Amino acid sequence: MMATFISSVQFTEQGIANIQETVKRTNAVKRSAKAMGVKVKDVYWTLGLADGVIIFTADDDESATAFMLNIGSKMNVQTSTSRAFNAKEMGEILKKMPG
Repeated sequence: MMATFISSVQFTEQGIANIQETVKRTNAVKRSAKAMGVKVKDVYWTLGLADGVIIFTADDDESATAFMLNIGSKMNVQTSTSRAFNAKEMGEILKKMPG
């Protein structure tokens, strides 16, 4: 089963200076993700603390990390990524807790 990750995105100076390309860049990110075995489930541009979020799945932490490093290496955004658990996964986690 693939793990789910949620990454908040902040535009860098370069990213905001080239904001007109943001949708085009996002399409390129999706293509590179697929080539890396990562599936981008959704991308949202947001108001508030983050400029956007990326929701994706990956087979393991290493693949997720490589994907995020690849995005960061383009210098248009900075990211902060968290592992996300659905209700079923959280139930399994809770079962592992002692008494």
